[in-house]
Amino acid sequence: MKKVAVIRGDGVGPEVVDAAFKVLGVVEPDVEWLFCDAGYDWWQEHGGDSLIPEETWDVLEEADACLKGPTTTPGGEGSPKSVAVSIRQHFDLYANVRPIKTFEGTRRPLGDVDFVCVREATEGLYFGVEIPVSDDVILALRKITRRQCHRIAKFAFEEARRRKFKAVVAIHKSNILKRTCGAFVEEARKVAEEYPEIELWEYHVDNIAQQLIKNPQIFNETVLLSTNLFMDIISEECSALVGSIGLIPSANIGDDYAMFEPAHGSAPKYAGLDKVNPTAMILASAWLLEYLGEGEKATVIRRAVEEVIAESKTVTYDLGGSAKLSEMADAVARRAERILS
Repeated sequence: MKKVAVIRGDGVGPEVVDAAFKVLGVVEPDVEWLFCDAGYDWWQEHGGDSLIPEETWDVLEEADACLKGPTTTPGGEGSPKSVAVSIRQHFDLYANVRPIKTFEGTRRPLGDVDFVCVREATEGLYFGVEIPVSDDVILALRKITRRQCHRIAKFAFEEARRRKFKAVVAIHKSNILKRTCGAFVEEARKVAEEYPEIELWEYHVDNIAQQLIKNPQIFNETVLLSTNLFMDIISEECSALVGSIGLIPSANIGDDYAMFEPAHGSAPKYAGLDKVNPTAMILASAWLLEYLGEGEKATVIRRAVEEVIAESKTVTYDLGGSAKLSEMADAVARRAERILS
């Protein structure tokens, strides 16, 4: 039996995690769930230099993967780094993956889209080192290694091959950041030589931000690839193309460990209101099952989600409906039961 560490998170995190478990309970995966603490709420009570207690690291090490609800990251000098960044760096989860695909029954702000965002998730400006040089000057270090650039480019091309997509789109700013972005795009070009059936397109980050609004369909059936901060921003823009970030699951994948979470944040102003969209968390749990080898159960969950959204009867406010979070989760669970029967 596989073991999964579960972090319920902050803000709306516990609510969306509970929603996911309503649906997981229907498909009954062969998984032992190990619930553990982490996040801003825990840190406010206990303090320290990390949002993750030592006992939770023990659980994470014991587990085969992690299912994480959204967590809040405090701002300000001296505050701890985020739960997600800490886990990514600890387990070398170098590939953050977010599928961007239109759902039937939803608004299409700029037409149908179908592509994947792949982000290097362990370095870049998220390396987290800032140096005060004087009272007026502070430097932020952007760590870029050729090894991680090569690995993430390889991952992106493998993802494009698996999905039978036509191109990998390398997003950078090498005309300004000549060494760091230069190394990134050079490694992407090297990897591209190993995949002659897949094209490599190169875009400056400011240009693609425009093109995604002007004509997003040109990126259909491609993998968008970039460094940590650039793709963090671009993938948020991409989520708007499907109408709601509440629809986007996120996977953080390494060579022998993975963490699954919704792409959205903890939205503390909505905590306890039974309001937000549970889809991203439910789909993240399905992705987890697929990673653990329970692909058929993952397919049931995804199909149930797609059918409930397509009907547009029991969906949350961001999808144009009036259903509560719990009501949409119940609808997905009932649909999964119907599919199984």
